[in-house]
Amino acid sequence: MKQLITFVRKEFYHVLRDRRTLLILFGMPVVQVLLFGFALSTEVKNTGIGVLDQDKSPNSIELISKIHANPYFDVDKNLTAIHEAEDAFQAGKIRMIVVIPARFSENLSAGKKAQLQLITDGTDINLANQINNFMSNILLDFYGQKASPVLAGVQPEIRMLYNPQLKGAPNFVPGVMALILLILCVLMTAIAIVREKETGTMEVLLVSPMKPWIIILAKAIPYFILSVLILISIILLSVTLLDLPIKGNLMLLFSVSIIFIITNLLLGILISILTDTQQSAMLISLIGTMLPTVMLSGFMFPIENMPIPLQAVANLIPSKWYYEIVKNIMIKGVGLEVIWKHVLVLLGMMVVLFVLAMKKFKIRLE
Repeated sequence: MKQLITFVRKEFYHVLRDRRTLLILFGMPVVQVLLFGFALSTEVKNTGIGVLDQDKSPNSIELISKIHANPYFDVDKNLTAIHEAEDAFQAGKIRMIVVIPARFSENLSAGKKAQLQLITDGTDINLANQINNFMSNILLDFYGQKASPVLAGVQPEIRMLYNPQLKGAPNFVPGVMALILLILCVLMTAIAIVREKETGTMEVLLVSPMKPWIIILAKAIPYFILSVLILISIILLSVTLLDLPIKGNLMLLFSVSIIFIITNLLLGILISILTDTQQSAMLISLIGTMLPTVMLSGFMFPIENMPIPLQAVANLIPSKWYYEIVKNIMIKGVGLEVIWKHVLVLLGMMVVLFVLAMKKFKIRLE
C-alpha cells in the first residue's frame, strides 16, 4: 500500500510540473464552458437589416422604429430603390431587407391586408429561418396593436435570396472547405520538421549548404500539391454530387484558395518549428485549428452574436476570412471588388507567418 501511495504521489508531481497537461486539464474545460455558455450563441441578436420604405408614412416610420428598438435587429441601411438590395447583401453587412410597399398606411387604416415583403439572405438557411420567424412575430405584434383581427392574421411575403430551394449545401459547403483545408494543411506540415528533430536527421539538414528558406519550401511543396488536389476534389464533389453551382469566377475562387492553402501550410511549419515532439505538434495543430474554425469562423455560430472582444479574436483566424470569401464567390457570385479586403487580410497573414517561420527557424540544435 505504501508503494502504491508513493507511485501515486510521483504521478501527481509529474502532472503538476507539466504546464501543458495542466492547461489541457483545467484551461480547456473553462474556455469551452465560457465559449458555449456565454459567447457562442445561435440566437438572433443585433442582426443587421435594411429597410426600403416606399410608403414614408407615420405608420411605416412607427414600424421601422419598432424593429429598430428590438434587441434582435439593428436597422443598418435605409434603401431608396429595390435595385440596391443586391449590393447591400453582397456587402455582407445585412441579413434581411424589409420592403414596405407604397400604400401600406392606406391599407392599414382601411383594415385591408397591408402586406410586407421580407427578403432574406439564404446562404445560411438555419439563421435565415430564425430571422424570418423573429421578424414575423414583430410584424404580427405591430398588426395586433392596430386592433384589427383581419390584420392579425396577415403573413409577410418571404423570399430567400441566393437559396430559394432552401438547400443545406450552400451553408455547409463553404464551411467544410475551410475546415478541411485548414486541418489537413496544418496537420500535415506540423509534423514535417519536428519529425526530423525526433529521428536525428535535422543535423544533416543544418550542416548542408541549403538555406533555411529552402528547407521550409522543400517541406511545404509536397503538401501544397496534395492540398491543391484535395481542393479540386472538394469543388468537383460540390458541383456534381451536391448540385451546388459556382456562381462567381472559378479562377478567383481557385486563386484565393491557393493563398489560403499557403497560409495554412506556413502555420503548420511554424508549429513544427516551435515544438519538439510529433505528439505535441499534432495536439497543438488540432486544438489550434479545428476548435477556432468551428467556433469563430462564422460557420456554426453567427459572429455578430458574439461579444466584441471575441469578434476581434475571430478576425485573427484565417478560416473566418476564407469562409466569407468562398460563400460570396460560390453562392452570391461576387467579384474581387467586394472581397478584396478579405484577400488582403489573407495575404497579410501569409506574409506574417512566413516571416515568423524564418525568424524562429533555428540553425543550431540545442
